[in-house]
Amino acid sequence: MVKEWATVIHWHEGRALLRYGSSSGCGSCQARAACGSYLLNKIGPETVHQLELPVAQPLVEGQKVEVGIPENNLLLSAMLVYLTPLIGLFIVAGIASLWLSSEFAIFCSGLMGGALGFLLAKKVATWWSKDEGFEPIVLQIGLPPNELNVQFQE
Repeated sequence: MVKEWATVIHWHEGRALLRYGSSSGCGSCQARAACGSYLLNKIGPETVHQLELPVAQPLVEGQKVEVGIPENNLLLSAMLVYLTPLIGLFIVAGIASLWLSSEFAIFCSGLMGGALGFLLAKKVATWWSKDEGFEPIVLQIGLPPNELNVQFQE
């Protein structure tokens, strides 16, 4: 299960709008000197995402919620997004190379195959979006921000 902590922006009638940062843990591991993701996160803008989920328990703004998604579904989604256009590119370019002699025409055919693969991935993703297994779930709900008060005695 891939987990991420998110902050409640708004809760109304069982629907929670959550905000989370995609690179909250990046930069804390030992491999950050050779990590491409770490370098890209340093160069690029700070990315913040929003997510709306059903949560029966009433939440307050600023409360922390742990959200998770099963790893196998995340890997299937990544394979769909990355491999389907690539496979479409190779298959269509390979078929085009059997009939066409111009390299530019084969190149254009490969690009069209990649675009067709992308459209296929988009269609499959809409089918998968109806499956509850691909939706994030709430794992834990933290205390509201004003619930815990620490007092120091001198």
